[in-house]
Amino acid sequence: MALEVLTKDDLQKFKAELLEDIKQLFHIRTTEQKLWLRSSEVKELLNISSGTLQNLRISGELKCSKVGGINYYDYRDIEKMLNQK
Repeated sequence: MALEVLTKDDLQKFKAELLEDIKQLFHIRTTEQKLWLRSSEVKELLNISSGTLQNLRISGELKCSKVGGINYYDYRDIEKMLNQK
């Protein structure tokens, strides 16, 4: 039976590698989900019509940012709105 001795440096190296692997996993997960969605994507996601989406904008329930004539919605705002209802 072989005996291996772990040193403090070995543990430090393992810790650094483990943290790097965890960071990579979180990075992949956040890039999978788009942070900004167009109106068509929001309508499909929520299964709503254009009029309903417009009413959500007008009432202030769902904020959007307009860039070059296109409305973009923050995915986190959509999640927040759904969690409140």
